[in-house]
Amino acid sequence: MGETLSIIETDRVRVRIMGLAAGEELPFHYHTEVTDTFFCLEGTIIVAAQNPAESWQLGPGEHCKVVAQRPHSVANFTPDAPARYLLVQGVGRYDFIPVET
Repeated sequence: MGETLSIIETDRVRVRIMGLAAGEELPFHYHTEVTDTFFCLEGTIIVAAQNPAESWQLGPGEHCKVVAQRPHSVANFTPDAPARYLLVQGVGRYDFIPVET
């Protein structure tokens, strides 16, 4: 996985800058309590969600939100360069529950 820079982390909120290598994808997962808000900083990322199936292609300055309990994944859609995004998670206890596909 690319770089990760933690900006703030409390027991109820997390804010991080996340990096993804070219073609890298995080697996489908969900969070019990936290909503994820993605802000693309560099490159192009794809945020895909289930229940219902939906996806967002984000370029720099664009954002989307995935509510708690909704399975989702994020991928670098830039074929030959890294991508970076700001991830705001809250408000609630953080967990990462993988979804079997």
